[in-house]
Amino acid sequence: MADLRLDFESPQRMRALFGNKEENLTLIEEAFRVSIVPRANFLKISGDESGIERCRALFEELASIAGDGRVIRGHELKYAIQAIMKHREKEMREFLSDRIRVSSKKTYVAPKTDGQKNYVDAIRKHDIVFGIGPAGTGKTYLAMAMAVEALLAERVSRIVLTRPAVEAGESLGFLPGDLYEKITPYLRPLYDALYDMMEVSQVQRHIERGVIEVAPLAYMRGRTLNDAFIVLDEAQNSTIEQMKMFLTRLGFDSKTVITGDITQVDLPGHRQSGLVQVQSVLEQVRGIKFVYFTERDVVRHELVQEIIKAYERQGLKKVKG
Repeated sequence: MADLRLDFESPQRMRALFGNKEENLTLIEEAFRVSIVPRANFLKISGDESGIERCRALFEELASIAGDGRVIRGHELKYAIQAIMKHREKEMREFLSDRIRVSSKKTYVAPKTDGQKNYVDAIRKHDIVFGIGPAGTGKTYLAMAMAVEALLAERVSRIVLTRPAVEAGESLGFLPGDLYEKITPYLRPLYDALYDMMEVSQVQRHIERGVIEVAPLAYMRGRTLNDAFIVLDEAQNSTIEQMKMFLTRLGFDSKTVITGDITQVDLPGHRQSGLVQVQSVLEQVRGIKFVYFTERDVVRHELVQEIIKAYERQGLKKVKG
């Protein structure tokens, strides 16, 4: 057995490394088989030399990342522990330092899993990216964050958000009101993500000025979208014809992200999903990237991962949301 004392500039800086939660220290203790006792501004670590050295490496890496006042979150700590155990320190630094700047109180959005990190990197490097995977993996949210960041950095002059107006297994009936009121229920998830990243008044101003456009997929026909960041959500509910139509809207200096879950197709039985078919059509086209998510990338409640696995074991792939 050996002991190590790690000193920090202040109690706040120390506790920022484990989210100020004692249960996060327990995760480290169990992973590295050590005992950690927090004091005012230092940690006392006891265990074998291997475990202590891993702890030292972990906290030194976290300290370098949290140096600007950032608090390490639970999912980030779990990732860092696994990275240290697999000697992937460089990848860990890249993962934890990746931030997508958005205009909100949070100031940034960050990928939470390897799959999300690969997705964000793909969007940065390619003009057309497909994000395919189960519910809760952040496909749409991260695409929207990248769009907002591109707009704020003036890499594009507008954002276009669209999705098919297909009912998800239940009839909404006759919707009263004008056109905007009729289509809003279909587009609400996109508005929710926008309002989470930007002030409501800022979103409304951008919509009024045409800087941000939220519209059904059918409204993309006949257009050429230049200097824009375009997101097609729920693409599994696009037909083959709609998918082709949408992909050919891409203009100069534009980027598009298509998201969907091929296990949640709500099209009538005789219609084939454009997202299912496009994978074989475009898989060999250079400049286009397909990113596939799994239940390991689910970032909702931990039980969501187990729910997805349970449905898959039963051969029931339709997990809504």
